Amino acid sequence: MGTESDETARPHFVVQIHDARRMHFDFRLEVEGVLKSWAVPRGPSENPSDRRLAVPTEDHPLEYREFEGVIPRGESGSGTVIVWDQGTYRPLGHDGQGGSVPFAQSLGLGHATFWLYGKKLHGEFALTRIRKGDEPDSGGHEAWLLIKANDRLAVRGRPGSPDPYHARSARTGRTLHQVAAAARGDAG
Repeated sequence: MGTESDETARPHFVVQIHDARRMHFDFRLEVEGVLKSWAVPRGPSENPSDRRLAVPTEDHPLEYREFEGVIPRGESGSGTVIVWDQGTYRPLGHDGQGGSVPFAQSLGLGHATFWLYGKKLHGEFALTRIRKGDEPDSGGHEAWLLIKANDRLAVRGRPGSPDPYHARSARTGRTLHQVAAAARGDAG
């Protein structure tokens, strides 16, 4: 692990479970003052054999990494949100000669590797663009894969993704159901 000053200097990430029109996970990385965001339908996996579709969504303000609650009906993204994981990350991008490459540039080139220091996710991951969105038959939609590296922190022989309906918040320990009930004013 790093020192406390290393952790405060590193950019942040958050994974939010979002029970919207379709249940999904929002994977967000702090890049150049915003949260770059991808919707990951099946959630990130710590099993390197799992390839997770990650569809880019709009950038979010940094403050959104702490959001947990209910987005009201009629608003974009309406539904319940919990912070499933949070932490910092270390960019690992490099050029062909081994020199460091800015993380935003790695994303722009379509392949970014990084090391997560989360409460639940740990180790090396990569985001790789598999469709730019300007190709024929793409429907104008960009697509990426989120993949866990085959490192010492990888899980094998079992699913690497959480069950979103039973998952608990890394911030509050609450489930989606508990957050929704609290927003409605239910007692439990």
